[in-house]
Amino acid sequence: MTNTVDFQKSFDAVQSLMNLQAAAITKSIEQQKKSGEELTSFFQSEAEKAKELKTPEELIKFNMEANKALFELLKSQGEAFTSIANETREAAMAELQSMTK
Repeated sequence: MTNTVDFQKSFDAVQSLMNLQAAAITKSIEQQKKSGEELTSFFQSEAEKAKELKTPEELIKFNMEANKALFELLKSQGEAFTSIANETREAAMAELQSMTK
């Protein structure tokens, strides 16, 4: 019983998976840059708002609202990274499944 090995198919599959990894890394780096810019902008904006505070009540209200906005921003950033990971996982699984056919 002799089976021939299709090295080209294996090479193509490995190359495809490496391309998926490279694309995921590129998307992740772009998302990190975007996230950093969003955080910088957020803190700059909040610092400007804080300059206008006059009373302890205003400070407490500002702090609560700023923290809520920050957590929402971080949540959306986390969801963006999760989306990248899920897209990459699904593409890799599809590639691996096509190899077994």
